Amino acid sequence: MPDRVLTSHAGSLPRPEELVKLNELRGRGDLDDEEGYLHKLSQAVTDVVARQREIGIDLVNDGEYGHSMGARYDYGSWWTYVFPRLSGLELVEAELREAPQAKPKEGELALGSFADRRDWNMFGEAYGDPSAGVALPNPPTAAPICRGPISYIGQEAVQRDIANFKAALEAAGFEDGYMNAVAPGSCGRFANEYYEDDVELMYACADAMREEYEAILDAGLMLQLDDPAIAENWDQIVPEPSVEDYRRFTMVRVEALNHAIRGLPTERIRFHLCWGSWHGPHVTDIPMKDIVDVMLAINAGAYSFEAANVRHEHEWKVWQDVKLPDGKKILPGVVSHSTNVVEHPELVAERIKRFADGVGAENVIASTDCGLGGRVHPQIAWAKLESLVEGARLASA
Repeated sequence: MPDRVLTSHAGSLPRPEELVKLNELRGRGDLDDEEGYLHKLSQAVTDVVARQREIGIDLVNDGEYGHSMGARYDYGSWWTYVFPRLSGLELVEAELREAPQAKPKEGELALGSFADRRDWNMFGEAYGDPSAGVALPNPPTAAPICRGPISYIGQEAVQRDIANFKAALEAAGFEDGYMNAVAPGSCGRFANEYYEDDVELMYACADAMREEYEAILDAGLMLQLDDPAIAENWDQIVPEPSVEDYRRFTMVRVEALNHAIRGLPTERIRFHLCWGSWHGPHVTDIPMKDIVDVMLAINAGAYSFEAANVRHEHEWKVWQDVKLPDGKKILPGVVSHSTNVVEHPELVAERIKRFADGVGAENVIASTDCGLGGRVHPQIAWAKLESLVEGARLASA
């Protein structure tokens, strides 16, 4: 057991500008040197792991560099990376925010399009003002439609990502690290013309994505399952449902995720929850107290969640009343992706100590609210991670 508070982060890290440009070319089909691209990708992963070592992050990842799909998919690559790894999907030219969602079972809650979000519409004037800093950056211009049976076809891609990351870990002197993968509840949020309803589609995604989960774990790495849908779906259901109806709706997603990871080593699995990482008011987020037990029903060994942004920072109090199951850990965000202000290390330490008082210091890993890559300038992102490490040192002392 470590004698100090360990540090980690939620996943996405700033990509080198050269890699961003190559991803754009690749996404358009204009890349003329695939071998050269793959070499640069491997080197970028080595560099980002080394940078995390230099800063002092304990539990590192590959920055999700292998998940980028180019300019058409810049927003939300944590999710869109999986499109070419699944059979049965057809990409069509469409504004992703307007794309329809999978049809629900009869009598069940239905997700609207991303453009139906209550927060976006409540603050439509601000979201529509490019100078306001809340509009979505570079929204994708293609959306997936399920028109056939879903299966996993991303074996080559995931093995490439694993090889790049393991080589980088060895070069930096790390013995362990984690890789991100999208969870079924978030994976299956696209139009469906093949399966009976969204639940059948989601279980097809669960069975397919299990192959990616197993590949990561079989390689000796930790697995982080990213599933913002558990919390952010609330804002996408119009009209606003009752809390109890939403909890029932969400437990179906939890059951699909537990189905996907059945029999896999719980202690090697992290789960990440957020309320959607876009810059915006977020006044229509569902409170943590209403879904914390739903999150804890997921068979993971550790739970990552937003706790630093000003819409959710007060919710550390939830952990004064919630009993963290034995053997579980939490990774609260103690620096935020939603502001350019770099948190002072003493504030970071105070945030850590609040959670340590609630669940025990040995059960807290200091983390970020969400991925920093693409959300704040790279110089600011790395400064935030430095403050995270220093804050954890102060909290440990």
